[in-house]
Amino acid sequence: MRHSLALAALAATALSAPAFVAPAFAQDDPAAGVSADRLRSDVERMVAFGTRHTLSGYDNPVRGIGAALDWGKAAFDEASATCGGCLETRFIETEATGRRIPEPVLIRDAIAIQRGFERPNEVIIIQGHIDSRGSDVMDAQVEAPGANDNASGSALVLEAARVMSGHRYPTTIVYALLAGEEQGLYGGQLLADYAREQGWTVKAVFNNDIVGGSCGSDGVCDNTHVRIFSEDIRADADDAMRARMRSMGGANDSPSRNLSRFVSTIAGEYESGLGVRQTFRSDRMGRGGDHIPFLESGFPAIRFSVAIEDYQHQHQDLRVEDGVTYGDTVDEMDFDYLANVTRLNVRAADVLAHAPMPPVIQIDGVVRPDVQLEWLPVEGAARYNVWRRATDARDWVLRETLVADPGADLNSITLAPDRGDDWIFGVSAVAANGAESPVASAVPGGDFYPLPAPVAAE
Repeated sequence: MRHSLALAALAATALSAPAFVAPAFAQDDPAAGVSADRLRSDVERMVAFGTRHTLSGYDNPVRGIGAALDWGKAAFDEASATCGGCLETRFIETEATGRRIPEPVLIRDAIAIQRGFERPNEVIIIQGHIDSRGSDVMDAQVEAPGANDNASGSALVLEAARVMSGHRYPTTIVYALLAGEEQGLYGGQLLADYAREQGWTVKAVFNNDIVGGSCGSDGVCDNTHVRIFSEDIRADADDAMRARMRSMGGANDSPSRNLSRFVSTIAGEYESGLGVRQTFRSDRMGRGGDHIPFLESGFPAIRFSVAIEDYQHQHQDLRVEDGVTYGDTVDEMDFDYLANVTRLNVRAADVLAHAPMPPVIQIDGVVRPDVQLEWLPVEGAARYNVWRRATDARDWVLRETLVADPGADLNSITLAPDRGDDWIFGVSAVAANGAESPVASAVPGGDFYPLPAPVAAE
C-alpha cells in the first residue's frame, strides 16, 4: 500500500490549520414513514401460516415455510410496484443436510435488491430469518407461530424495503428474508455465499432477530434500548492475524465493532428513538444468528435484538403449564418498540447508503513519539475525519479533518504528540453531502473488507 510520494506538505497543512468539522448529514427523517400498524399486520400474517419450520415443505399454499416465503416475496413485489420497479426480487436457494436436517431439504431465501445509482457494488444488507420452531427443533408439524422469533425481524425487513425504496441511493441495499436459521444458520450462509459470488463489497449487514418485545420472562421491561451484538477478534482471522491483533490492539476494533459504534452514534441523534446498548460479543451466551456466516466470510455484520429477552415466549410449544403461559404469540409483543427498532435500522442504513466505504489504513507508530497514518483514496469521499480513542475507552474522539485531494495516490497525516502505545487511531470517509462512513481502525484486521486467504505452504 505504501507509495513513494512526498506527502509531508499535505500532512503539515492538515495539522497547521484548525480542524474543519463539517455539519452533520442533514435531511428529513428517512424513517418517518415506518408504521407500527403495518408491522403488526405483517407479523399477524406470518403467524397465520401456522408454522414456518424449515422442514415444513414448499407444497402447501397456506401453511409452512414455502407459503410464508411466497408471501414475503409477494410483499417485496408490491413494494417494487409502488416505486416503479426499483426492486429486483428473487428467490435464491440451495439444498442442505446437517445435524438438524436429516434428509436433504431446500433452503430458500427471498431477497429484494435496490441498486445504487453510483456505486452499485457497495452493498448494505438488512435481513431477518422467517422460519420458526417449537420446543422440539425437529418438529415441523407443531404450531409454531414465531411472532417475536422471528416474524418481528422479517416484518422489519419488509417495512424497511417499503420505506427506503421511496428514495434513491448511491449504493445498493439488499433486503432479505432467510430460511433455515433455527436448523443451523443455513439461510444466512446461503446469502453470504451469494454475496461472495456476486462480488459485492459488503459495507454492513444488519441482522434483526427477536426485535419485537420489551419485557422479559422475569417481569423486567425495557422499551428504551436495543442491544447490538458485535464480534471482537475477527471470525475470518487465521492464527497469524489473531496474533497480530493481540499484539497491536485489534481485539476491540473489528469492523463489526466499529459498525456497532456507528449505529449507536446514529441512534443518539434522535431523542425520540432507542438507545443502543452495545454488547461486545458476537451473540448471546451459547447462541447464534444469521450474521455469523457473514462474519466468517469477512463481512461486517451485527445483530439487533431486544434489550430484554423473554425465554418463556420463544422456542416453546403453545401451552399453559403450572399457571404459566408458553409460546411465541403476537399478544406478547410491543409494536411501538418494533417500530423504533425498524426506524433505527432505516436511519443507519440510510446514512451508510449515502456514505463512502471506510478507508483502508496503515499505521506507523512503533518506537517514535508520533504516529503516521496512510490510506488509499476512497471513491465518493470529499474529506476524511481522523479519530483517536484511548485504549480503554469505548468511543471515538475527533482528532483532525483532512480535505480529500482528488489527485493524490495516497493520503497521509502525521499526528504529534500522539504516541501509538497510548491510543487507537481510525479514519472515516465523508461524502460531499456530509454522510460519513463508520470509522475504520488502524489496527490489524480493522479494514471493512474480508481478510486475504492464508498462503498455503509449498
